[in-house]
Amino acid sequence: MRATNISRLYVARRVGGKPHEARLVAGARVFPCAIGRAGITRDKREGDGATPAGRWRLLRFYLRKPAPLRAPWRLTRGDDIWCDDAGSFLYNRRLRAPSCLSHEDMWRKDRLYDVVGVMDYNLSPRVRGRGSAIFFHIATKTLEPTAGCVALRARDMARLVPRLARGAAIVVG
Repeated sequence: MRATNISRLYVARRVGGKPHEARLVAGARVFPCAIGRAGITRDKREGDGATPAGRWRLLRFYLRKPAPLRAPWRLTRGDDIWCDDAGSFLYNRRLRAPSCLSHEDMWRKDRLYDVVGVMDYNLSPRVRGRGSAIFFHIATKTLEPTAGCVALRARDMARLVPRLARGAAIVVG
């Protein structure tokens, strides 16, 4: 992959594949990727397992260790969590543990969140129940379905992320 600034990523379901099997197009490269277990939707709801259709900017990355990125990033801390509690006014925000609210741990033992790009889905304004923690992150080796995120294998993520332009967007659908 050339060292160009890639400003748009395109994600679409794989023709003839399972609902979570997709392809991500970055310039001239095409990568297999995983999306939500329910495929792509235009009516996202918390817990539906679908990836929201639309154009979503990559606002910031959370990284387990430093990497050369053009996009804004910060290191993930062991107490970073993301609120997915639709009943809370803190819904769909990064918080610090401990918390009694339902949340996702950003420091995962399975290392799928070693690289996390926050997609600007349902952030401004936040609408409770419309989906939270929609990320661009590392997939399992076998590209298992996500809960609604877009995920690439670690080696593909390592190749792609340093080439993303500041303000890059993912177009899903």
